[in-house]
Amino acid sequence: MTAVETAVETALPAAAPPAAPAPAGALRPAVLARALVVLTRPGHAVKNLLAVPLALIDTPVWTGSALLRTGWAVLVFTVAASTIYVVNDIVDRRLDRTHPVKRHRPVAAGTVPVPLAWLLAVGLAGLLLGLVLAGPAVPWWPLVGYLGLSIAYSRWLKHLPMLDICVVAAGFVLRVLQGYAATGAAPSGLLLTAVFGGCLVLILGKRRHELAVAGAAHRPALAGYNVRLTDHLLGLNAALTCTTFLLYLNTDAPLGSWRPVTLAVVVPLGLLAAFRYLQAVLVRQSGGDPIRALLHDRMIVASAVLIGTTLTLAELGARYPALLSWIGN
Repeated sequence: MTAVETAVETALPAAAPPAAPAPAGALRPAVLARALVVLTRPGHAVKNLLAVPLALIDTPVWTGSALLRTGWAVLVFTVAASTIYVVNDIVDRRLDRTHPVKRHRPVAAGTVPVPLAWLLAVGLAGLLLGLVLAGPAVPWWPLVGYLGLSIAYSRWLKHLPMLDICVVAAGFVLRVLQGYAATGAAPSGLLLTAVFGGCLVLILGKRRHELAVAGAAHRPALAGYNVRLTDHLLGLNAALTCTTFLLYLNTDAPLGSWRPVTLAVVVPLGLLAAFRYLQAVLVRQSGGDPIRALLHDRMIVASAVLIGTTLTLAELGARYPALLSWIGN
């Protein structure tokens, strides 16, 4: 246990003792198997499914090989992220037991014994290495950077206010860079900035929810935040994200003659999605799980689908004008 974790646990009130781990022998195989799956957080694979393929927007030619490499990068990053999730849950199990929701995570709750969790982490790491070696020849430096940054975050960066949220957001930028490495396209600085700012919005929404629900006991870095600060930072990063993404669409995005109509559709829908997320965080207090907050809001999902469809059609129109002309006829 680190000195920070010891200090936090010492300061905890007696009314909120850590949950006692369940004896390993009392667990049924089916319950244990389900807990092991939950430990890898399969629902969070959507992060990689959305972030890594963003590079396809800037890919000059969509070939089968580029799509295959991008799909493989998504798979590899999903296994890498699951490995990090398992390790983090092992390291943070004592702090997680002080949180009203995180205390139910498999390791914190004792559903998965720590030695078995470590065995799962080693198995996932072996699978990750196998996928890298057996897959297409892709530069994996963003993956290596993500793993190194995640380990540093787990050990000490997560305890440093402000730096902690920037490190998490940087992990998503590395996901996008892995997509660029897989396709060979030149990265767009504006798109990467928009991704970084958008991720900060989601992370700040989560931090705000944690402050309001559980205080700073389970996450020492929260001592450097308060609700008012997170509100200001949310507005700042939301403005940064919208502005840089608009600039990207207006300059770097390969939309050709479809640029005006794309902007006319994407800008209002993007703002609506941003408004709805801020409403969820600031009014409904539901930013604890950003993925759930996004996917459970029908307006955000509908806006995202329309934005994705518009961008896809615009890219197809710019790349293959004869194709859309044939469809229109």
